[in-house]
Amino acid sequence: MKKANYKVIGVMSGTSLDGIDLVYVNFDFKNSWSYKILKAETIPYPLNWQETLAEAINYSEERLEELNKKYTNFLAGIISRFIETHQIKNIDAVCSHGHTIKHEPENNYTLQIGNLPELAYLSGQTVICDFRVQDVELGGQGAPLVPIGDQLLFSDYKYCVNLGGFANISTEKDNKRLAYDICAVNTVINYYAQKLGKEFDEGGKLAASGEVNKDLLKELNKLPFYTQKPPKSLGIEWVKSTVFPILEKYEDNIPDILHTYTLHVAQQIAKTLDDDPETKVLMTGGGTFNNFLLRLLKTESKCHFTIPSDEIINYKEALIFGLLGVLKLRDEVNVLTSVTGAKKDHSSGVIYEI
Repeated sequence: MKKANYKVIGVMSGTSLDGIDLVYVNFDFKNSWSYKILKAETIPYPLNWQETLAEAINYSEERLEELNKKYTNFLAGIISRFIETHQIKNIDAVCSHGHTIKHEPENNYTLQIGNLPELAYLSGQTVICDFRVQDVELGGQGAPLVPIGDQLLFSDYKYCVNLGGFANISTEKDNKRLAYDICAVNTVINYYAQKLGKEFDEGGKLAASGEVNKDLLKELNKLPFYTQKPPKSLGIEWVKSTVFPILEKYEDNIPDILHTYTLHVAQQIAKTLDDDPETKVLMTGGGTFNNFLLRLLKTESKCHFTIPSDEIINYKEALIFGLLGVLKLRDEVNVLTSVTGAKKDHSSGVIYEI
């Protein structure tokens, strides 16, 4: 008989490279899933790791193998310190996303480093990881994976929108969960804020100081990705090959780029919503701290936007990867074909015992 209570650590590293999110969470099943976050922490990446992870997309296969080993060691150390710092005793599993270096589902390929078997014995814990690979092998996009958590934990909201390195959306349509990436967000905004000597655009102040470049806005809104039907997902490769070449033509005025791009994000998100004041939208991810972006979004859409506690904003993805691990432990579906386009619903991830 399956047990009803699990204590796990969810671990997430996003494309914005701001750090590794860790949550110690208690999941309970009584007809439906409930959760309680017991401990949560973000460990910022040291500068050398930020630089390495940003350039790793260009590494050879041999260098990537070496990086995978080093990163697995690094991640195991972070997890062990989290357990020690918070004096965590009872752990069913560590459920880790790893860090995405390459995501090319069109080539049947996705790579998240930090998912080697060594993670289990170095951390001294049962580990569940590598959630994306199986989905890609089954013909899916391998992303987004969070929507099963939206369905099971946040069903009060018609839409769940996450603003991270990319914006993605999750909703229910015709009794099926539908989810997909909308556009790049912090991967672009952080890049241009850094050109002005800032780590990121705090509160959207840099963007607010600029003006709209209508030609740039028109060019961005015409990108073919936005007319594709879901399932669809984005990776940093798309930003580098498609978005940056457009923005580079306008680099003489970075505040205007930031203003225009932030408006572009708001417009692309608003296009995916049904524009009804009764519609509840849960907003999460680091981008929710961008006040300028939220202000623009509220002018583009009539929906009712809910900004939850900082705990959920910051740790929702790590929380849900914890749930994906629990579902894998129970051999239950944790990836939906309606979301990724894989051949079937399936229970994804690899379990490494100590």
